[in-house]
Amino acid sequence: MELTSLIETLGEKTAVTLAGLTIGIFFGIFAQRSRFCLRSAVVEFWNRDGCSKLAVWLFAFSAAVIATQFFITQGWLDVSQARQLAAKGSLSGALVGGLLFGVGMILARGCSSRMLVLAANGNLRALLAGLIFAVAAQASLNGLLSPLRTSISGWLTIDGGTARDLLAFLHLGNIGGLIFGLVWLAAAIHFARRAHLARREWAGGSGVGLMVALAWLVTYQVGTQSFEIIPVQSLSFTGPSADMLMLVLSPPGQPWDFNIGLVPGVVLGSFLAALWGKELKLEGFKDGHSMRRYMAGAVCMGFGGMLAGGCAVGAGVSGAAIFALTAWISLIGMWLGAGLATRLVDRVQPLSRTAEAAAPVGEQIPQP
Repeated sequence: MELTSLIETLGEKTAVTLAGLTIGIFFGIFAQRSRFCLRSAVVEFWNRDGCSKLAVWLFAFSAAVIATQFFITQGWLDVSQARQLAAKGSLSGALVGGLLFGVGMILARGCSSRMLVLAANGNLRALLAGLIFAVAAQASLNGLLSPLRTSISGWLTIDGGTARDLLAFLHLGNIGGLIFGLVWLAAAIHFARRAHLARREWAGGSGVGLMVALAWLVTYQVGTQSFEIIPVQSLSFTGPSADMLMLVLSPPGQPWDFNIGLVPGVVLGSFLAALWGKELKLEGFKDGHSMRRYMAGAVCMGFGGMLAGGCAVGAGVSGAAIFALTAWISLIGMWLGAGLATRLVDRVQPLSRTAEAAAPVGEQIPQP
């Protein structure tokens, strides 16, 4: 069935919601099987402790960049009206938000997408952190924290359009962006070989990146054939988590959109992947200190993600794939903030002493 016929049959809102659900399911499967997580990659990088998680992240990142730029060069996708490029942006928000999000990843021992994936596998720590993350994101958007977010965002702003488009600013064009992605793919292959990465990990990481590009493509194509305004967008978990929270708390009959389909799709996909891999397991907190740490990290990520305009996936992969300047600043801030927190909070010590701090949330820790 052609896309136009599908939209006519289901309606614009239903069609784009189903697209979000479907892409979310595959994202959840790929992320669960590959253990995709920016936090894990950052810890490996700063601690110089292996490169397997870094390779997975690089496969996702490079696949997103290559596929997105390829779609643009073929004329199938136009991201000029995407929020990350068209709207007025905040350089100060991107930097401060990225730093806070990076610190939060270390405290909560997982980025926002990883928490969502692990919550579906039975990890109660990730579930609590994810709920607090959603509350903090909503409070930063329209609630108690919104004045602070608005104030920081106003420190240093940038106009939308070519000013936020790195490819236009550097006169590289989309072919240049495609080549850039291929360079990082080569780096991913290099690290994967060094780490003897399993097939499911590099394939899963690549699948995560392809879902980012596919989301850009599908929302654009649906938007061009709809009478209603359907924004061109990709994967992110800050705004969608806040949207899902409000959907649950609001009276029935609220409008559906891509984000509303995305979050339950990721949960379902991750659950199915864990069920197939026999990895479903209830896990909780061991002490009050750990709970406080997770809660603080979730608040930092919720506020930081909303301030930065996206999470580790929303800014770090989706926004970076279209070369939005603020997204790249946020991504750099996340790496720096996480690196600083790794050194100051978790300390760089032998693995036997800091296994729990260095391991991704929900991962089994070998006892010495």
